[in-house]
Amino acid sequence: MRIHLTSVFVDDQATAQAFYTEVLGFRTKADVPLGEDRWLTVVSPEDPDGTELLLEPSGHRAVKPYRQALVEDGIPAASFLVADLEAEHRRLLGLGVRFTQPPTPMGPVSTAVLDDTCGNLIQLIQHH
Repeated sequence: MRIHLTSVFVDDQATAQAFYTEVLGFRTKADVPLGEDRWLTVVSPEDPDGTELLLEPSGHRAVKPYRQALVEDGIPAASFLVADLEAEHRRLLGLGVRFTQPPTPMGPVSTAVLDDTCGNLIQLIQHH
């Protein structure tokens, strides 16, 4: 058994698609119209057949208070592995990404947390 799909709730799918592809560097895997919304997934270009991230519309009534509580408490909605956290942090800062936590050593890993502009905090992690 392995993880095939996970998701983050997003305020606007088009904005999320632009951020996750043009800024973070993921690639669109599926983009299927579903009424007013889309089944919209992205994948890592390093593993195009790997785990997909669904950019899920945040319209359900439970989503707003859930995400608001996570953001207020500084809890990331997802975590992405990077090879060089310092370099990725510099690259994303150069693209205007706002970080709520700069690269920080935490035992066997270093982490940073960014605002995805779509209502979520996202953690970047590098193993040492």
